[in-house]
Amino acid sequence: MSESTRLESVADLTVLVTGAAQGMGAIFARSACLEGARRVILWDISSQQLLSRAEELKELNPACKVETQVVDLRNQSAITAAADQVLAGGNVDVLVNNAGVVAGATFREHRTAQIADTMAVNSLAPMFLTHALLSQMGVHGRPARILTIASAAALVSNPNMSVYAASKAAVMSWSDSLRLELERETDRDIKVTTFCPTYVSTGMFAGAKNMLLTPIMDPDYVTSKAWVAMLRGTPLVLLPWTSKLGQAMRGVLPRAAWDLMADKVFRIYGSMNEFTGHTKESAVDETVS
Repeated sequence: MSESTRLESVADLTVLVTGAAQGMGAIFARSACLEGARRVILWDISSQQLLSRAEELKELNPACKVETQVVDLRNQSAITAAADQVLAGGNVDVLVNNAGVVAGATFREHRTAQIADTMAVNSLAPMFLTHALLSQMGVHGRPARILTIASAAALVSNPNMSVYAASKAAVMSWSDSLRLELERETDRDIKVTTFCPTYVSTGMFAGAKNMLLTPIMDPDYVTSKAWVAMLRGTPLVLLPWTSKLGQAMRGVLPRAAWDLMADKVFRIYGSMNEFTGHTKESAVDETVS
């Protein structure tokens, strides 16, 4: 499909956001309503928070049809069933794979259930959901977008993030490979954006420390950058600029030298030492940072 195809907004389109009850997911949903989306579908595991978010969005734009679905993203059959219900009401034009979970601990300290849940929500759920919706996206001349929120953790190893980093590396590689496949299709207009931020102050990474020249980022700022990239169909976004610097240095320095720089200069390797996450045991389907 031609590179010239570009969306100015999601006006009159159908948008589905996972992890939409709070944090970045709620901001994505709000952006869709403000831009005049015809239909905004909110997925989360928290029914109470979903209802509250839906009421806010309906007040924000009464003309926007807001729908909620309680979906456990650890469960493939639940994802497929919920996707079928969505499609019964019409095609999805914009999919925001936003939901995610993190367990900030050494690998030895991880429970096996945490490993399974992290990989299921962060890696498999975006694949299952996208697979369920893909055949009807970008048809009849309507442009479509898939935005997947990965993480800078996919690019840089970090103590106390082994499983989370693995899950985000998997989803990043899948998302960008999907982009290449869809760019070969000339009969449909689907663009894929993979977005990789560092820590975002949604509460998910509470206790994480600032890294050199890399403050904990504001969720409104981060989601605005991701939203614009999605509309433009930008393939891959690393945020902030220090992520690109780190990638360049990691590529040219010997491993021992990079480990020293990452630990003592950039302060990456100690950034999760005081991680607490949300103060209470939280639902699996939370907004990713």
